[in-house]
Amino acid sequence: MKKLESNRKEELEKKARDIMVSAMQRFNSSQIAETTTTTVSLSSDEMKGRIIGKEGRNIKALERLTGVDVIVDETPEAIIVSGFDPVRRQVAKLALEKLMADGRIQPARIEEMVEKAKGEISEKMKEAGEAAAYDAGVIGLDPKLIELLGRLRYRTSFGQNVLMHSLESAHLAGMLATELKADVAVAKKAALLHDIGKAIDHEVPGTHVEIGRRILEKFGIDEEVIKAMQAHHEEYPYETIESSIVQAAEAVSAARPGARKETLENYLKRLEELEAIATAFEGVEKAYAIQAGREIRVFVTPEKIDDIKAYKLAQEIAKEIEKELKYPGEIKVTVIRETRAIEYAR
Repeated sequence: MKKLESNRKEELEKKARDIMVSAMQRFNSSQIAETTTTTVSLSSDEMKGRIIGKEGRNIKALERLTGVDVIVDETPEAIIVSGFDPVRRQVAKLALEKLMADGRIQPARIEEMVEKAKGEISEKMKEAGEAAAYDAGVIGLDPKLIELLGRLRYRTSFGQNVLMHSLESAHLAGMLATELKADVAVAKKAALLHDIGKAIDHEVPGTHVEIGRRILEKFGIDEEVIKAMQAHHEEYPYETIESSIVQAAEAVSAARPGARKETLENYLKRLEELEAIATAFEGVEKAYAIQAGREIRVFVTPEKIDDIKAYKLAQEIAKEIEKELKYPGEIKVTVIRETRAIEYAR
């Protein structure tokens, strides 16, 4: 009996390995780890001077409005947009492309193009969600759920693009489900939506699995799909075979060599914490961590913070950073207060 049991176990393990390898071999996708820079191509090097503007005013305006660093170096016909938030980088890139096409590059025009770029990004998110659902063969999703899925295009996990990771997991889960005679549609849908909670985890308290469960319940997604997605981090028990398949597919996608970077995630977390400290103060409108976290720019509401309070606020934020965070070197805190008076002559 013992001999039969040990032989059977070896056969099962070999079969499991064969199934896993077969799925991985059939779905061979390129894996690009996200970085914190984006390159913008220029029509000519002469454009660099126009983007910089007189005494650097254009670059200053763009950095203030988007919260990124614009690096103009010796690289021919290219400038680099640096920032830890992929959405901000994309907004800055789109705005720059629009400005170059328009030809009029000055602070007022930059402000207008940044607003347009922000509107376009939300459209691009929706398109990315639709493309991912179509590619995975998942149909019947609510348009609002597709929009949330598209948000993952600009979200990373340990440097891995979350939407690409979800799509890869969906394809792997579908193949594993086919091999194991499980429900392919349930496995694919659950794998595609397993990280949906990450789309709003900055805005809503709770783990991304718990947030994801609530989102799927709200949009009336089938209970079998929810059971299959909720166990991918072992927070919930494996209730169905599909839940084990989703967990395995997710793990395979995340474990690909070069797919994830631990250090990048820690760096991004530190910059997010830096911004959170500044925005927690009353009167702060927005805060941007720049220069790889060596500087934080804080924009205040002029009606609430006057010039004297701005100096005091900079000191308070610096003290709070010293108390809450551990970091090498020093962090420069810049508080910016801008007053605008607008009137129309009719």
